[in-house]
Amino acid sequence: MTLKQAKIITVTSVKGGTGKSTTTLSLAGILSNKQIKTIIVDMDLHAGVIAASLNLKPKKDFYTLVNDYMNHGLKDLDEYITKYNDYIDVLAAPKDPRSVGKINSYYVDLTLKKLKYKYDVILVDTNHIIDDINLITFDNSDEIIYVITSDLMDLKNMKTMLSIYKDMNLTNYTLVLNEALSKEHAGKYEINTFLERNVDYILPSNSFAKNMRKVLMEGKILTLENPKEKSTLILTKLLDKILK
Repeated sequence: MTLKQAKIITVTSVKGGTGKSTTTLSLAGILSNKQIKTIIVDMDLHAGVIAASLNLKPKKDFYTLVNDYMNHGLKDLDEYITKYNDYIDVLAAPKDPRSVGKINSYYVDLTLKKLKYKYDVILVDTNHIIDDINLITFDNSDEIIYVITSDLMDLKNMKTMLSIYKDMNLTNYTLVLNEALSKEHAGKYEINTFLERNVDYILPSNSFAKNMRKVLMEGKILTLENPKEKSTLILTKLLDKILK
């Protein structure tokens, strides 16, 4: 009998400050509303904000897990996972960024493969750095979501990344334009022309603006609090397409 395995969805960017982590949390909230068992793996190892955003205080994190793996002390993955609600768990980024250099991509690969048998969806929040850890994460991913803005450097970096995907004949990625954090107000046609590819989804300029500060202070997820907000509906369509 073939065991059911989780879909791995990685949320990334080509530079910082695009709203990547907020998007990851929003996706988790939508999955929770659908009663889909989800874990957020915070692979933004140097500056992970997932646990802090949710007001969680993990006793163990990704570095603890890897360190125990290396020293043959790993017992149960559940020991390293922090529960947020009935449908969302979190594997937090290291508390001390100095420990990141001790994390080998081999253990990232091993961890993702083990988690696939415990959840329906694995949401990986990662950074824009192309290193061994991110490459192994991408290799494990069923879908990679790039959150971009209309800022010129963001578009230039994304265009370079698109050429790499084209050369490798890879198509398992989605472009999400976050207008809420776009300083330059380029039009959709202009952006599509520059990238030589259409943006797949657009989060409008007022995305999650209302009550955002209050929600973050209380460690809540806006898509859980407001499932009918416009950006929530857009991200729901994105997830429905991936999970179909």
